[in-house]
Amino acid sequence: MFQTGGLLVFYGLLAQTMAQFRGLPIPLDQALPLNVNPALPLSPTGLAGILTNALSNGLLSGGLLGILENLPLLDILKTGGGTSGGLLGGLLGRVISVIPGLNIIDVKVTDPQLLELGLVQSPDGHRLYVTIPLGIKLQVNTPLVGTNLLRLAVKLNITAEILAVRDKQERIHLVLGDCTHSPGSLQISLLDGLGPLPIQSLLDSLTGILNKVLPELVQGKVCPLVNEVLSGLDVTLVHDIVNMLIHGLQFVIKV
Repeated sequence: MFQTGGLLVFYGLLAQTMAQFRGLPIPLDQALPLNVNPALPLSPTGLAGILTNALSNGLLSGGLLGILENLPLLDILKTGGGTSGGLLGGLLGRVISVIPGLNIIDVKVTDPQLLELGLVQSPDGHRLYVTIPLGIKLQVNTPLVGTNLLRLAVKLNITAEILAVRDKQERIHLVLGDCTHSPGSLQISLLDGLGPLPIQSLLDSLTGILNKVLPELVQGKVCPLVNEVLSGLDVTLVHDIVNMLIHGLQFVIKV
């Protein structure tokens, strides 16, 4: 009887205690998240990553890889990049004399790639510079079925300047400033070839022409797309970036 009575007293006290706790406020660390400041601006350290992701996604969705894949390289090679006689009319005449029946029938761009974008901010904090690294592979085909005369790997960087400007209606926008290929960024390497001679002569001439015409060709195709992507960026993102650039505040972390 004593044990049963003791239990009744214990549970009675427990019930009273629980009832008192129900009237107390919930501790902050156990409360549900409060909806305080629901529209906080993006943190400065996160803006750079968000911007590069938005630009990268915009370039890809805007058809960048298709643009690279359809570069008119064969037409350029036929004219030799503006040189007299052209590559096909000049150099191949000598190559054919060594390899009878050889001729170039096509130059295909394969495996176009957009690599990780780079972002730097000017020392005064008012401008951004985006590095757009591109990669393609070139297949120089012969009439022999299934045979590639040359296969090249090509890398090139395009650098785009981003500015915050005020229009006539006093609205501030992000616009494209200078957009050009980065000097010295073009890299051409031989992946495989049919043989050492006279392929080396063909490779040297082909590389010379590509060095001359490819950077400006890619620049002319990619820069207008960058401008389109800038005009379609999220309004909140643009507002936050413009605010940083107008006041010259650094938000791109140097690594």
